[in-house]
Amino acid sequence: MHTPATRAQDAAPISLESFDLRSGPRLERLVFNNRLAIVIACALITITLGFMAFMKLGLNASFEKMIPRSHPYIQNYLEQRADLRGLGNSLRIVVENTEGDIYQPKYLDALKRLQDELFLTPGVDRAWMKSLWAPGVRWTEVTEEGFRGGPVMPDNYDGSPRAIEQLRANIARAGLGGSLVGNDFKSSMIIVPLLDKDPTTGQRIDYRALSHTLDKLAASYEKDASGKPTGIKVHTVGFAKLVGDLIDGLHQVALYFAIAALVAAAIIFLYTRCLRSTALVIACSLVAVVWQLGLVAALGFELDPYSILVPFLVFAIGVSHGAQKMNGIMQDIGRGEHRLIAARFTFRRLFLAGLTALVADVVGFAVLMVIDIPVIKDLALTASIGVGVLIFTNLILLPVLLSYVGVSPAAAARSLRAENNAGASRLNAWLGHFTERKWALRTIGAAGALLAIGFAASTHLKIGDLDPGAPELRPQSRYNRDNAYITANYSLSSDTFAVIVKTAKEGCLQYGTLVEADRLAWALQQVPGVQTTVSLANAVRQITAGSNEGSPKWLTIARNQDVLNYGAQQASVNNPELFNTDCSVMPVIAYLSDHRAETLDRVVAASAAFADAHSNDERKFLLAAGSAGIEAATNIVVHKAWNEMLVLVYAAVIALCFVTFRSWRAVVVAVVPLVITSVMCEALMVCLGIGVKVATLPVIALGVGIGVDYALYLLSVQLAEQRRGATLGEAYARALRFTGKVVALVGVTLAAGVLTWALSPIKFQADMGILLAFMFIWNMVGAVLLIPALSHFLLRPRKSEPVAQAPAAAAPNAA
Repeated sequence: MHTPATRAQDAAPISLESFDLRSGPRLERLVFNNRLAIVIACALITITLGFMAFMKLGLNASFEKMIPRSHPYIQNYLEQRADLRGLGNSLRIVVENTEGDIYQPKYLDALKRLQDELFLTPGVDRAWMKSLWAPGVRWTEVTEEGFRGGPVMPDNYDGSPRAIEQLRANIARAGLGGSLVGNDFKSSMIIVPLLDKDPTTGQRIDYRALSHTLDKLAASYEKDASGKPTGIKVHTVGFAKLVGDLIDGLHQVALYFAIAALVAAAIIFLYTRCLRSTALVIACSLVAVVWQLGLVAALGFELDPYSILVPFLVFAIGVSHGAQKMNGIMQDIGRGEHRLIAARFTFRRLFLAGLTALVADVVGFAVLMVIDIPVIKDLALTASIGVGVLIFTNLILLPVLLSYVGVSPAAAARSLRAENNAGASRLNAWLGHFTERKWALRTIGAAGALLAIGFAASTHLKIGDLDPGAPELRPQSRYNRDNAYITANYSLSSDTFAVIVKTAKEGCLQYGTLVEADRLAWALQQVPGVQTTVSLANAVRQITAGSNEGSPKWLTIARNQDVLNYGAQQASVNNPELFNTDCSVMPVIAYLSDHRAETLDRVVAASAAFADAHSNDERKFLLAAGSAGIEAATNIVVHKAWNEMLVLVYAAVIALCFVTFRSWRAVVVAVVPLVITSVMCEALMVCLGIGVKVATLPVIALGVGIGVDYALYLLSVQLAEQRRGATLGEAYARALRFTGKVVALVGVTLAAGVLTWALSPIKFQADMGILLAFMFIWNMVGAVLLIPALSHFLLRPRKSEPVAQAPAAAAPNAA
């Protein structure tokens, strides 16, 4: 009987009759002695999980899943959310008159009808809606008889010129220019706060359905039944609309998935020229995707704008590992082995390396669980499930299927000729120079220079958004164009940062509390990037002056409690959002010019310093609410998680490499290329103007976890040869012949697969695709060039007698 040991020394093919089916490790015997049962079981699992994915898997997003719920700022907001209506998840819908101003009956009628339809839309917090037609939007003026006021829209409005003039006066008296009415008076805003759940059904708001409703409403008002423009244009911004547009963009992802599959199939086919094995590799990777989606549906999860990318990664990783298995089997068949024996030998040689590589991939995803943002935790879990199923579909099912169908004889013969091809030999000989001292020194010196340059650039890496609008979408997207219009025509932006003032009941009416809130508002107004501030102190001051004939002397916060009580009573009618019903919570709201990282950092620093200095037993200043406050908390969590994630992913990869190689020197050789690529990726982010945020946070972890695969495949063969007595040059040459070509193939395939994301209308997907493609290519180049250079100094190449040149396919048998 032939055994793996004798096979390593004897290149003669083994006949199927003489092969001992009881040979090999226990797992190999279990798998290949029960091939039919495994194929049937996998087919049944695929059908079952595919049905579950089709029937149960949904695509949605949740406002609360996008925020770090355990962060103190977010906890403060969630605890007081019921008293802070309008400072969380809300829509701002601007209705523009392109043929005049807002003082036209036709425009005002359209505005009223649109508000009524929005009022009846499921999920709207109707009590807190604001617009020119909302009865809660009021004007106030001081007369000789005292205060006089009423709703901005006259009660007796009938569209007449007299009613229009009264509306014009009311808007001026209420001071709505730049806030609820555009600075050019050609548009007005409808503010639509949203609930987390539909109170009728109890279900979470379907943001995609809501976005479509808004789009249909906008279309119905922008064009008449005949398709002609009406002179009305609707601009919508807010988290719900953003997520709805993201989900719509995700439905185009299926097209990019198909492109990625075709590109991967084309690359593999050009390498193998074997249709059947290429089809099997692609099919097994698609089976892994089906399993992953079915398991995600069975566990009750949904796909969201972030986890939708995971099937791409699972497919690309599956193709890369499948290509290694197919290559090994093809080489053995080319030497005359039977397809079953070739499959068993390849399984025996590469299962452990493939398993370790997939575990490293799982670890790369799993460390994302430390990030305290539910959407990232879901991504980590779904990705870990997807990579976990690859152990069965690509390490077990694929070799079993190939043991049945094999590869085409022409492709097998071609692979054998390719090993001895003059061009390939010259390339391998050139790469072999990197094991020599002179070349190794130059390579390490160049890598060190790249590391230094990349590190210098990476120090400028920013946390958070670096662009105005919604950086998740393209600058030319409808959402960002709407946001640009609103920013240009309104003085108060949608980026609000609120500090919550918490007191005992009726405590917000105390003189000391109002003075402190006013001081906070003044401190925030001095921060660059803050447009203005609004608080109960402002309203009480104006009402106090108005109660005294508008005298500027009374434009202050009176010490008399009765005066303060009267001011708060009036404010509760005109500005009920400035404090809650028992006056224990009031926000100090800062309107920001943008939500860039630098602006948020300045506002957070000023607010936190004030809160630390002025909070006491009577009143506490709590950060933070508002869209900008939530984003500031997210940035803080991302900044902390960025460093933690890098430490954890590298610690896990180092541990796995040490378990695999049992040599700290080999671990250094494997990890150094990853470190250089990580630093260069950060430098690339700086060059492309990409900040570290929820969307880009997983990129480095994924690049490291997946990138270590190259080192595992190359070094496992190289070290096995060195232990057999080969010199470093010989060992590296054999590693190149057996796994090196496929390492390059895998790098190109992975990069091509994720680079299709660059076509996505969703900008953060395009950013992730570019960054991951960069990391996959550079990890591959680093592995091929740096591993031999570092091995020259760290793996102690020893001179020995020349060893008989064993066939490349046999080398791993000895391992």
